[in-house]
Parts: sequence; C-alpha cells; structure tokens
Amino acid sequence: MTTYGQFCPVAKAMDVLDERWTLLVVRELLAGSTHFNELRRGNPRMSPALLAKRLRTLERAGVVRRTEDAGRPTYRLTRAGEALRPVVDALGAWGVRWISELGDEDLDPHLLFWDVRRTVPVAAWPPGPTAVEFHLDDVGRDVARWWLVVRSGDADLCDVDPGIEPAVVVRSGLRALTRVWRGDVSWDGALRAGDVELVGPAAVRREVPRWIGQSDLASVPRPAA
Repeated sequence: MTTYGQFCPVAKAMDVLDERWTLLVVRELLAGSTHFNELRRGNPRMSPALLAKRLRTLERAGVVRRTEDAGRPTYRLTRAGEALRPVVDALGAWGVRWISELGDEDLDPHLLFWDVRRTVPVAAWPPGPTAVEFHLDDVGRDVARWWLVVRSGDADLCDVDPGIEPAVVVRSGLRALTRVWRGDVSWDGALRAGDVELVGPAAVRREVPRWIGQSDLASVPRPAA
C-alpha cells in the first residue's frame, strides 16, 4: 500500500481509505452486509479479486475483523470501522446536495433493488407473504423484471418469478425509479408526471410509497436553485 508520507492525521486516514472502492466496502458493512456475496451485491461492478484484496487491507488496518461462522467467512467492522459511520453519512449527504447529475453509467438495477431491499419497512406490509413486481422499460430484458417479497418479517429480492402473485406492479424507467429512491423527486411527483405507474387495486397502490420508501439520504435538503 502506497502512502502519502505525511504525519497529518487526514493523510494518515487517507493512506487506508482512499484506494478505489474501499469506502464503498465500508459503506456496505455499515449497512449490515457481513458476507462476501452480500458485499459483492452492494458493489456489483467490483471484481471478487479486488473485493478480497480490499477486505485484507481493511483487516490489516484494524478496520474489519474476519471470523468464521459455521465455516463461512464473516466480516464485521471493528470499533475503528464503526467510527467511520459519520464520515460515510457526511459524504453521502454531500453527494446528494452537490453532485446531483446522474450519468447512464451511474444507473444499475442490481444496486438499486439491493439498496431498496435492505431498508424495506417490513412492519408496514401485510402480514402474509406479499410481492411487489417491478418492470423497467428502458433496460435489457434480462434485468427488466424484479420482485420484492416480504414474508415472515423478512424482505427478499428476486430476479426470477418467486411464484407469488404480485399485489401491485410498478412500471418505470430505471432512471426515474432511481431518482425517486434517491429523493431527487417524490413518489407523488413521479406518479403525477407519469414517470412511475402503479398497476393494481387502488387500496394497494396508495400503500406502495409507504411499502417501498426512499433511501436514508432522500431527506437530505437540496440547495436552493
């Protein structure tokens, strides 16, 4: 690992944290991912080899602790790693406020629905197994359909039909749904504009914004135009 060769505490911190993908791995660990495949799903464009390398670096730096759970490697943040939470939160808030432009390369359905799944307010959903189906109309057929399923108090993400009749179908483009999730536009605004369409009984359609919610950073105030 190359270093800045400075005694400055900022430089010392960046010796560990400014390698590409490192803070995004920390972000996933802060969000609750503990296994290698979960970390990959949160960073779908990161190669397995690079993820393994970054985890080793963070482990050597005392940021991550690797243990075995029934023979399966488990990764958790140490006290030093948990102390990065306000740093990551502040970076996220800064990005929402000051870097709002989304290029085509920033749009990824795998990451979008993985992020949605882990913050689903399951208590707001009906008590029995319930599915919401998503149709994306501006991506390839292999990534155009997704299902969010809540049962027994857990949320699951499927990219193949789970065999549960969906309570409602959400039709949208990937960019439009990503903007709703980020909080760039509200659910009501997207629905009124026709950028998002809900297909299903009226009573269920009214519940979808509450069932899905928005990103934890959606509430960050944007600067005035």
